[in-house]
Amino acid sequence: MKKVLGFLWQNFEMFFWIGALVSLFFMEPTGEHFSLCPLKNMGFEHCPGCGLGHSIHYALHLDVTDSFSNHPLGIFGLLVIISRIYKLIILNFKTYYHGHQTATTYSGR
Repeated sequence: MKKVLGFLWQNFEMFFWIGALVSLFFMEPTGEHFSLCPLKNMGFEHCPGCGLGHSIHYALHLDVTDSFSNHPLGIFGLLVIISRIYKLIILNFKTYYHGHQTATTYSGR
């Protein structure tokens, strides 16, 4: 049990990003919904990040037009998140099979 918890904790960021993309894939982008945006919750009308989640949702469904219309940086954000997940998976395999690196010594290359 300790090994499983250690593995989950060591790879928390990877599981977080994968979970975020899965939840964005299955979210319902139409209609009123709860927002985690602190600016919107404080009563501001516009936030620079508004529509980013919807944009990533549409990009995951390969709807480029709706993705870009919700937020112009949605596709770029999706590519950054996928790139980060890829790097974390590669790091995990290098650590597991070679034992040369650990998550704390990863330099990002």
